[in-house]
Amino acid sequence: MPELTLVEAVNLALARAMADDADVVVLGEDVGVNGGVFRATAGLQRRFGPERVVDTPLAELLISGLCVGMAAQGLKPVGEIQFMGFLYPCIDQLVNHASRLRHRTQGRLTCPMVLRTPYGAGIRAPEHHSESTEVMLAHIPGLRVVVPSSPERAYGLLLAAIRDPDPVVFLEPTRIYRAVKGEVEDDGEALPLDVAFVLREGRDVTLIAWGAMLKETLAAADALADEGIAAEVIDLATLKPYDEETILASVAKTGRCVVVHEAARTAGFGAEIAALIAERGLLSLLAPVARVTGYDTIVPLPRLEQHYLPSVDRVMAAARKVVGFG
Repeated sequence: MPELTLVEAVNLALARAMADDADVVVLGEDVGVNGGVFRATAGLQRRFGPERVVDTPLAELLISGLCVGMAAQGLKPVGEIQFMGFLYPCIDQLVNHASRLRHRTQGRLTCPMVLRTPYGAGIRAPEHHSESTEVMLAHIPGLRVVVPSSPERAYGLLLAAIRDPDPVVFLEPTRIYRAVKGEVEDDGEALPLDVAFVLREGRDVTLIAWGAMLKETLAAADALADEGIAAEVIDLATLKPYDEETILASVAKTGRCVVVHEAARTAGFGAEIAALIAERGLLSLLAPVARVTGYDTIVPLPRLEQHYLPSVDRVMAAARKVVGFG
């Protein structure tokens, strides 16, 4: 079984989806001839032709609008937005059309579209290229938000997203595009959406993260084990709708929880998880839920970027604090 990077797994999933279903169409800025800004679509236009891998103008609103129109007419478009910071013109289409199409037509039409975008900090990029505003998308009713954290899950979750009858925003963490490898079999098997993955079993504290922050979270769990603290690690994977039961079951076992995300702290998705545990798992808690997050500031330019991102040490310190509470 070949070992692939996350971006290679995305490319493999797109090729598999297009080979299996002639209605799958890829579109975006430079996705065809150049293969995308990160080469996630490399080779697809040569294989499937310019009618199915479409280079668009530099117009994000156009890309998202085309996706909605294509989906309403029975195609399965996969649009690429080059960076999450360029996605905001698409909000009009996502809020007013993609997420409402099933409701607006009383089920007569659905919107089987995927909008892919690289996101997150850590690659020394300029402003608007390091955004992590996933919670804004998760707030939109009718929209799925999916974030892979490994090549295996990128392949399986992207296939599931393309096959889903409703709109999905698929956020690809740029920091681990090529930083990790995993065995990926091109078997066409999708992974379930709306399901969190328990990556490591533990009894003392639950660590929850998604996307690139799983790298630091798993490293923190390994280091905590050397101190006698057994951390359970959960990859949330789907942020909307998210897997409440896996979270609550884990917290019922450990009694403690730390949520890790690189997005700004205020109203970040960690606050939603903390609220869930307070509402439905309060009697399981032995300590307050802790959050390890980015700061309430624009992601800094490269010189300070690593100070912004949650570190292994920060995750470990939060875990030690909740384990030692009281």
